[in-house]
Amino acid sequence: MRLYLKLTRNQEIIPFNYQPYLTGALHKWIGANNDEHNSLSLYSFSWLQNVDTSKDGIKTKNGSYFFISAIDETLLKKIIKGIMEDATVCFGTNVAEIQIADNLEFSDKETFFTASPVFIKRRFENNEKHITFNDPNASSYLTETLQKKLIIAGLPEEGVKVSFDKDYHNARTKVISYKTIGNKVNICPVTIEGSQEQIAFAWNVGVGNSTGIGFGALK
Repeated sequence: MRLYLKLTRNQEIIPFNYQPYLTGALHKWIGANNDEHNSLSLYSFSWLQNVDTSKDGIKTKNGSYFFISAIDETLLKKIIKGIMEDATVCFGTNVAEIQIADNLEFSDKETFFTASPVFIKRRFENNEKHITFNDPNASSYLTETLQKKLIIAGLPEEGVKVSFDKDYHNARTKVISYKTIGNKVNICPVTIEGSQEQIAFAWNVGVGNSTGIGFGALK
């Protein structure tokens, strides 16, 4: 299930590295000391959509929004309740309207554009490596992470596969700072193969690492 959150115009310029503020708003709505902190996220959220950008930062406008997806309807109900109590997001932007969308109908193979870049990280000995779309093991890592989430959710993990869209010619990487930590992320669509249930699950929870702080959300 997905919540589309339509936004008011911002009162202050939003900086480009605004992810921590969206994460903070989300956890405010879920509730203090919630169980989602420091656990493998079975939800995802997009970056701000349909906004104006300039050299100074970002402005929301009529039609700006972001979305939050999760497999747990109870979690989304907590978020809705939290928004009703305090609709502020960041920098003078508020949630003006909530639209609820059920899962889409999927086939057994779907390609998705992303609503936030895909982040893959693995630790080798004492070094953390950020994996890019052209790494030969990228597909295996994406699949492994999704399978781990399927197992936690009590769903079958066999037969699912996630890969970057090799036919997309504008794939690129970018370093995104999150609280001063630089993360090399991937801007590229992903293809998911599996059952309709598995693909719907991925559409909700996102792909790759750190979906709980705004990476890997699927349109």
